[in-house]
Amino acid sequence: MSHSDAQPAPHSDTPRKSHWQRWKKPLTMLFFLALIVLFTMLAQRIEWGEVFDTLADFKVRTLIIASGLTLMSFLVYACFDLIGRTYIRQDLTWRQILPVGIISYAFNLNLSAWVGGVAMRYRLYSRLGVSKSNIAKILGLSLATNWFGYMVIAGTVFSSGLVRMPPGWKLSSGALQGVGVLLLLLSAGYLAACRFSRRRQWSIRGVEINLPSLHMAVLQLALGALNWSLMAAVIFTLLPSKLDYPLVLGVLLISAFAGVITHIPAGLGVLEAVFVALLQHEASRGGLVAGLLAYRAIYFLLPLLITVVMYLVVEAKAKSLRISKKPQN
Repeated sequence: MSHSDAQPAPHSDTPRKSHWQRWKKPLTMLFFLALIVLFTMLAQRIEWGEVFDTLADFKVRTLIIASGLTLMSFLVYACFDLIGRTYIRQDLTWRQILPVGIISYAFNLNLSAWVGGVAMRYRLYSRLGVSKSNIAKILGLSLATNWFGYMVIAGTVFSSGLVRMPPGWKLSSGALQGVGVLLLLLSAGYLAACRFSRRRQWSIRGVEINLPSLHMAVLQLALGALNWSLMAAVIFTLLPSKLDYPLVLGVLLISAFAGVITHIPAGLGVLEAVFVALLQHEASRGGLVAGLLAYRAIYFLLPLLITVVMYLVVEAKAKSLRISKKPQN
């Protein structure tokens, strides 16, 4: 072998690397600028005085219970990413995953799924050294866990007939029960596919998707359903005491579906409109609105303020938490 053959091609990757390095800093600055703009828009839409006055009217014990349930919900959601470790080959610890899951969830709730669920995950996981393909797998599994869990709990509540739609609504109570049955069938179909499907892998735009085992699929559905149940428990704690928990859970699930359709960040106005429309015959409008304002403060705004600090800490410590590169044979 000649000397020229023995030498590696030193410039083969240089254009690609220089191109990425050229765009990396502007894209990072654009990301942070977008966050500042979104935070400003969110702050302008919130009536802070009304929020503080509403919280002051609640008993401290009630606020503590609601805050504890909120913490449990965020930890459960962060576990969505934990169960995705079997999909990827990079070693991730709970110290690396849980903060990313909690931060992403808070940003997702307040600033839309694209910012929290997608952009924030890509930013933080890439800072930790996770490859783009593995980030896509973690994101996909988290989304599947959330919405298959929704299908299970919504299917159960809707098909039971616990939620009655007001007269005049386009979706009748009978139709809602039919939707519930359909959601349960879809959930059962997912479990059946995980158990019996012979094909376990698909490739979509270069991203490899693996069908999980039945055990993991059951865990997905359980965690997803638990998180939705905890969200409803927070609202139930803050609403008038004469309301039943299954009814509150059902209305939350309907409002979540309406929020997805409207694409409004944090579902501002949608949640309140659905709750007032469906529960005004069960409790006073004032009590409903006060409880929902407290819910927004405790479940949306307070976690966002906390996770902004967490995000800065993770950014600062990203290098020390970064996955160590193993030599390839």
